[in-house]
Amino acid sequence: MKTETLKESSYITKAAKVLRAKKVTEMEKFLEITLPGGESLDHEPGQFVMVAIPGIGEAPISVSSSPTKRGSFDLVVRNAGAVTAAMHKLEAGDTVGIRGPFGRGFSTQILEGNDLLFVAGGLGIVPLRSLINYVIDNRRDFGKVSLLLGCKTSKDMLFGDEVSEWGKRLDVNFSCTVDRSDPEWKGNVGLITTLIPGVTLTPDRTFAVVVGPPIMYKFVIQELLRKKIPERQIILSLERHMKCGVGKCGHCQMNGVYCCQEGPVFNYEEIKNNIEAL
Repeated sequence: MKTETLKESSYITKAAKVLRAKKVTEMEKFLEITLPGGESLDHEPGQFVMVAIPGIGEAPISVSSSPTKRGSFDLVVRNAGAVTAAMHKLEAGDTVGIRGPFGRGFSTQILEGNDLLFVAGGLGIVPLRSLINYVIDNRRDFGKVSLLLGCKTSKDMLFGDEVSEWGKRLDVNFSCTVDRSDPEWKGNVGLITTLIPGVTLTPDRTFAVVVGPPIMYKFVIQELLRKKIPERQIILSLERHMKCGVGKCGHCQMNGVYCCQEGPVFNYEEIKNNIEAL
């Protein structure tokens, strides 16, 4: 059942401008977007927007910047279809349509005062970056912070300069691994699950926030449960085929749960018995 009352503004597309556009990997492009008049998106970490390309269609894209960034917001788009292919052609000065933000994000109020373990696999760093930078910008409000990052190869790593800065911080315990090494990589090699046993944590005060490809969740959750982290404190962001963002089309429905409205962020306790969720 959908529980959120939709605002009329959820159906209104705003004409937004591209401030910056940069290809960051063979498949991903970074876009910085500003709304009319510099209006703030007022999103929470983990939410998404619907991006419209006139004459082609709309696609849901996770917001990658922290709410602490004002006047503009960041998106990272993977070229995976007609709309995203058109978005890869965008350059600074171009116009796109924006609806949203939509969905339930990461509750920063619940996380405040607790230790955090971030686990990001592949493209999962895109939505998780919003929460990571929010926590860094409000560092005193949170306890111990550990960040585990995994990707296929070093060339697939997004936000390389930013990741390097996270690794230098004294108030963040950072580890990174790649599935396959190359001559340029000098760090850990192996699946991201190999990093979890080495993390020292206090289970009852730790929230684990996990974002990555679906195949990753099963094995990461197993490792987190071995660490005795309570099921309700394992936070996941799910990816589904969303077409409207307002719970009308039904594409993202998981046994009656609308991912675009009740998610995309859930705790493991909420969805562990939903066979369509994981």
